[in-house]
Amino acid sequence: MSSTTETKGWDRQQMADRLANEFQDGWIVNLGVGIPTLCSNTDIGDRDIIYHAENGVIGYGPVLPAGQEDLHLVNAGGQNVSLKPGAAIVHHADSFGIIRGGRIDVTVMGAYEVSAGGDFANWKLAGQLGGGIGGAMDLAACAQRVFIILEHTTRKGESRLLPRCTLPVTARGVVTLVATNLGLFAPNGGGFTVKELAPGVSFEEAQAKTAAPLTAG
Repeated sequence: MSSTTETKGWDRQQMADRLANEFQDGWIVNLGVGIPTLCSNTDIGDRDIIYHAENGVIGYGPVLPAGQEDLHLVNAGGQNVSLKPGAAIVHHADSFGIIRGGRIDVTVMGAYEVSAGGDFANWKLAGQLGGGIGGAMDLAACAQRVFIILEHTTRKGESRLLPRCTLPVTARGVVTLVATNLGLFAPNGGGFTVKELAPGVSFEEAQAKTAAPLTAG
C-alpha cells in the first residue's frame, strides 16, 4: 500500500484532549511516553486528576514551554513539566509500588497495534533485535483500565487497528478505549465500536482505513 497523508481528523493534542475528557474526578492517571504525555496539557475543568509518571513524579501538570521549564523536573518521557499543588517526588520503587498495588485508575499508553480483542503491542517491531517490555507490562497487568493513543495508520497507510496483533504482544484483553486521529474506538471482540468520529471523518472513511470491522456505537 502506498504512503498516505491524513488531511482530516484530530492532531496529536486533540487526540490526547479527547481521551483525557474520559478521565473521572479523583482518578490517578499514568501517562506513558509519546502522545499520552499530552493529556496533562488538557483543560478538564474542575475534575481533580493526579498524573503519575513511572520515574516518580506524582501530581504533575502541563508540559512547560521553553524558557519556563525546570530542567530538573521531567515526566517519564523526559519532558519538562510543572507541579500541581500537593504534588510529590518519590523513589522509583515507590512509583512502581503504586502501579503494582492496583492504585492506577487508568494508564494511557502508545502502541504500534491494537486488536479487536483488546490486545496491544507497543514494545517491539517486526525484525527488531533485543529490547524489553519494561514498565508497560506492570501497567497493563495492574492498572484498572488501559487506554491507548496511536495514529490510525502506519506511514505506509496500513491499519494499526487489527483483528489480531501481528507484533509481539504486550498484554491481552486489557484495552478498553482507543483514540486515533480518526476517532474514539472500543474493542468489542469481533472488531471496534465507534464511540466518536473526529471532525471531517465519515464512518466509511474510517472503515476503509481499519483492518477490523467497525460498528456504530
